[in-house]
Amino acid sequence: GEEHYNCISALHKSMRGSDENASLYWLARMLEGGEDPLYVARRLVRFASEDIGLADPLALTQAVAAYQGCHFIGMPECEVILAQCVVYFARAPKSIEVYKAYSNVKECLRMHTGPLPPVPLHLRNAPTRLMKNLGYGKGYKYNPIYKEPVEQDYLPQELKGTDFFKEQKT
Repeated sequence: GEEHYNCISALHKSMRGSDENASLYWLARMLEGGEDPLYVARRLVRFASEDIGLADPLALTQAVAAYQGCHFIGMPECEVILAQCVVYFARAPKSIEVYKAYSNVKECLRMHTGPLPPVPLHLRNAPTRLMKNLGYGKGYKYNPIYKEPVEQDYLPQELKGTDFFKEQKT
């Protein structure tokens, strides 16, 4: 019932608050109460990107490995896998930079009126002669062949200069 959601919320907030003891307590309370370890593992995958993000990019690898470990061996053996992941997450630095930036992109899309801007011609795929003749892919600079990053626009003209990492949601 409701306690299922209360406990996962407490686990998330304890890890977010870097409290490894409380994190282990809420994990154990859930697992000892019969919670599906794969449910907890799925939530840890989300936490890795939502709350830790780029502050520790290996967190996502840890979470996916924990999910796979739980899937392979099940309870009760997988409890220590989840415990290791939960403590790792509680101790990890936190960053919501990507989470906020992606939310800003979604807000931009929702607030847009009229048709969405077209993909710039130089970014379009040109698998046919007709598409090439229409200018698809023309002027695209393939970054890996240059020694230095190249100047090139990747957003539609209407969004030129937009920085979703700095834009604040209204």
